[in-house]
Amino acid sequence: MIRESTPWGRFWKEFRENRVAVAALAVVAAMVLLALFAPWVAPQDPYDLASLNLADARKPPGFMGADGYSHWLGTDAQGRDLLSAILYGLAISLQVSLTAGVIALGLGATMGVSAAFVGGRTEAFLMRIVDLQLSFPALLLALLMAAIFGQGRSELTVALVAAQYAYFARTAHGAAVAERSKEYVEAALSIPLRPRTVIFRHILPNCMSPLIVVATIQVAHAISLEATLSFLGLGLPPTEPSLGMLISNGFQYMLSGRYWISIFPGIALLVLIVAINLVGDQVRDQLNPRLTR
Repeated sequence: MIRESTPWGRFWKEFRENRVAVAALAVVAAMVLLALFAPWVAPQDPYDLASLNLADARKPPGFMGADGYSHWLGTDAQGRDLLSAILYGLAISLQVSLTAGVIALGLGATMGVSAAFVGGRTEAFLMRIVDLQLSFPALLLALLMAAIFGQGRSELTVALVAAQYAYFARTAHGAAVAERSKEYVEAALSIPLRPRTVIFRHILPNCMSPLIVVATIQVAHAISLEATLSFLGLGLPPTEPSLGMLISNGFQYMLSGRYWISIFPGIALLVLIVAINLVGDQVRDQLNPRLTR
């Protein structure tokens, strides 16, 4: 039980006043739990080739397969149960996107805060690199990186990090510039403490509020980028059914009446992204004192 007298308690008290945000948080939590427990919840393992039957391929929702259970969302072109493929794909998309988001947050925050602390030519050089990258669309950079590094989870994670770290760096730099001139930083330097200690134990914790806001938005952005790259065939390999790959696999059947192969993974992706964005909007409103609520 979170006490309302604590900062987290006050934050949660204000957060739950927005019923839409609470419902969105519940949706995100439910989808994360389904992704975590996919091996136990999903009726079929889409990675197990022995469990696939090509005679069951492209069957409509509610079809009773040769394996003896109903495929509530139908099957795809490989005969995989679509519900199982979506749950496993959800786990893959969340894993890649969250991993890339955490790495981008750490890299960008370190770069931005360090540049603000050092100042001078180093700050100008690092921030010009960030500004140059921000002038290009994130999707274009992700496509370029994915084309260079190839397919795979680690390669896709690198591509997403390269496309997103600049947002965290710019946000951290702006917050750190405001903190750099404050008295507690001057006091820490006069002791003297090592620069690394001042950066990571004093300045960076006070820059976390805007970084948390950006992180919630960038997680949804990373999920959409991963789905886009997988849809275009530049993300994960065909053996790993992420949501983008599932949508891509069924796209060619859209005009033949087999809508479910693409529609259901697309709905799952849409619901996840919208729910995360709604939570992120509420977090932004609470952590930004300049916004009147």
